[in-house]
Parts: sequence; structure tokens; C-alpha cells
Amino acid sequence: MTIINIEHIAKIYQVGSEQVHALRDVTLKIDKNEYVAIMGPSGSGKSTLMNMLGCLDTPTHGLYQFNGKNVSQMNDNDLATIRNKEIGFVFQTFNLLPRSDALHNVELPLIYAGVSSSERKDRAYEALKSVGLADRVHHKPNELSGGQKQRVAIARALVTKPSLILADEPTGNLDSKTGEEIMELFNNIYEQGNTIILVTHEEYIAEHAVRIIRIKDGLIEKDEAVKRRYIPNSVSKNINTVGTV
Repeated sequence: MTIINIEHIAKIYQVGSEQVHALRDVTLKIDKNEYVAIMGPSGSGKSTLMNMLGCLDTPTHGLYQFNGKNVSQMNDNDLATIRNKEIGFVFQTFNLLPRSDALHNVELPLIYAGVSSSERKDRAYEALKSVGLADRVHHKPNELSGGQKQRVAIARALVTKPSLILADEPTGNLDSKTGEEIMELFNNIYEQGNTIILVTHEEYIAEHAVRIIRIKDGLIEKDEAVKRRYIPNSVSKNINTVGTV
């Protein structure tokens, strides 16, 4: 089942008297339960493509269908609904509310979705438990390590049971050991049947995916299936018990 269908999209920005072509005639499909990494140098268009895929922006030209819905011409309110209900975002900088505990940070998307208070708290707790933070639900961001903050962000992305997890440089602010543990968590999420798109400039991070799309000068330079990096089954199976990252 195709979750993302993009046909001949372009994105053009007007900068003063000049037009900047961030994306040029990009066509791609991503199926349900794919794990895709998007790579490219600075200025390649990968961030613009990520914004397009996440319904944070719309194309200047071309078609974008998400779960069979044409989002190319949606207004801001409709795009916000798609983002809230169907896309879970994980950012490099975590984007947590500093004065709120982990539980409240995770339940935020459910507040916007109008879910009742009791159900919100139950679902937020289960999401935190699934990423190994059952004992950190009432800790605020300043009481958590970098890896724990990213786990809270991942729990927040998962709590709405979205169609797509979109991660932008999720290990960028972490040391290599913690980053590897976060990637093992993404591996577990993928193995449970989720669709993941990962934007990164690190080759060893991209190698966790099953497919790598390389962007250059606003075009898809290469799109290929890859052999994933080996992750021991014991690590994947036990990742939910890890709460000290």
C-alpha cells in the first residue's frame, strides 16, 4: 500500500528578484512499513523535501498524495489536521516544553486532537513505557539526559498512532553511543510495522534504513534499496527496558 505518492513536484522560492529552485521535478513513492533515509549535502533540497513530506509546506507545482489524499492544494487548517493525526515528528532539538513533565509533553498532540484527559494520560504513559521511560513520566526536560529527551520526543510522535514517523537528524544533538541506542529504538519501531522517513547527513545513520534516497541540486540523484546495518536481536528485543540513555 502506497502511503506517499509524489509526482513531478517543484518548489520555487522568490528571493528578491531571483527565483530559487529548491526542488525540481521530484517523483517518488513510499509504501507502508518502509524505512527510508533521505540524504544530501547542505542546499541539496532535502530539508525542503522533508517539509513537503511532513505537510509543513506545499509544492509550487506537481502532485502530492498522502494516504490517498491530495494534499498539494490543501489550506493551512487541513494540513494541520493531517500533521496532527497522521504524522509523528521527531526533531534534532527535541522541541519539548521546558516547564512541563514528560507525560504532559507526550500528551500534547492528543490535547490538540480533542482526546479526553483520562485517555490522554493513559496513552501518553503507554507511549513513554514503550520507549523505556515508565520511571521518568514526571521528570521535566532539565531533569533528563539528551537521550531521554529524544525518547520523550519519540513517544510524543508515536502517541497518536500516526501513519508516518518523520525524523529530522534525530541523533544530531547526541553523542555517538546514545545516538546508536536511539537508532536501535527506531529499528524496533520499524519492526513493529511503522513507516519511517529519516533525514540525515550521516551515512552510518542512513544505513539503518532499507532504502536511501539521495538528493542533489533539488533532484533525486539516487534511490536504492540497501542492506541494513546489523543490529543484534537481543538489543532490539530489550530496547523497551532501557531508560538510562
